[in-house]
Amino acid sequence: MKKIVILGSGAGGTMCAAKLRRELGRDWEITIIDNDEMHHYQPGWLFIPFGIYTAKDCQKPKRDFIPPGVNFILDEVVGVNPDKRVVECEKGKYDYDYLIVATGCHPVPEEVEGLENWKPDSKSNEHTFFTLESACALYKRMKYFEKGKMIFNIAEMPHKCPVVPMEFIFMADWFFAKNGCRDNIEIEFVTPNTGIFTKPIATKVMTATAEEKEILVTPNFDLDTVNTEEKYIESARGDKINYDLFISTMPNLGADYIENSGMGDGMGYVLTDHHTLQAEKYENIYVVGDATNVPTSKAGSVAHYEADIIVENLLLEIDGKDPKPSFDGHSTCFIVSGYDKAFLFDFNYKTEPLPGKFPFPGIGPFELVGESNANYWGKMMFKWVYWNLLLSGQEMPLEPQMAMAGKHWPKVETE
Repeated sequence: MKKIVILGSGAGGTMCAAKLRRELGRDWEITIIDNDEMHHYQPGWLFIPFGIYTAKDCQKPKRDFIPPGVNFILDEVVGVNPDKRVVECEKGKYDYDYLIVATGCHPVPEEVEGLENWKPDSKSNEHTFFTLESACALYKRMKYFEKGKMIFNIAEMPHKCPVVPMEFIFMADWFFAKNGCRDNIEIEFVTPNTGIFTKPIATKVMTATAEEKEILVTPNFDLDTVNTEEKYIESARGDKINYDLFISTMPNLGADYIENSGMGDGMGYVLTDHHTLQAEKYENIYVVGDATNVPTSKAGSVAHYEADIIVENLLLEIDGKDPKPSFDGHSTCFIVSGYDKAFLFDFNYKTEPLPGKFPFPGIGPFELVGESNANYWGKMMFKWVYWNLLLSGQEMPLEPQMAMAGKHWPKVETE
């Protein structure tokens, strides 16, 4: 019997399993290996600090989403031997014909000087929300933060979902205004990038929004040290910024065993062909979601688009055909801006976010680049779509390749 092994049952791994199980006959054995029984709706972590979602809203048993006919192994992966096509776990070994790596990434605050012993603590002044526990701790801290300076820091690139930092600062502006203390709180966005975002058109729109909300943006700040006693952060070139509440993406890394396997890029991400999504050194290995080193967002929409490409290419290989280099880096991201409004960006490797309608050209109902109430409700509706449609691999009106129909380049102002 032929075997496909999937490492990780997050969004990417689960979608690949569901789609492959429907397409392949019973002469193919599909196995998912993971070390956690609970599936986490990671986009929901953003909303926990503001009291919009709870921990219960953001997790369900993984076995609820593992398709019938797919083996689910609860075990800790300790190594992969790509040459022998074997995955080694604490409880056993598993051979494969094809491997899908869906191991994700995780924050590593200990990589920052001053945060070596950091743990989620509601009484602390240093926080992140990129785990369930840290999001819940930040909720308790935000609840009673009524005066002072809040910094949101991008520690380094890459990190989970590049638009989330903008969402957080915009929602913080709304949250503190709702609580009647916005006038007593400074909000500063500190980033190593040259601006608030990495795409010019989106940067212009997001910068204007930050200015309207009186949020200071400090670019070109490479985080080096966090002084938790005196409450300031310091850059590699010695610039210092004081804070009362420090929130950060923290550095992010992939799985340790990825590096030990020879597949890694030095940060635990798999060296991945940007278009076929095969591991660069091993044609029988595909990579999905945050585990890749492809230059696009580490976001759920990307994992969805990548899963479609991976399944198509794996089936082509099984039929003796060459995989298609068809992934274009497509990413679709809602950016909640507070007050029941949101922006929506749709972009890929080569094309930045452009104005238009999504997902149906000229119809929408969502507004690209622009801000709208419909976009906000699209974001909030996504949790239901995620649990009920995406994880089960249902067909969606969203193509892996970015469509240009209905989009237009904005007019350039001339003097």
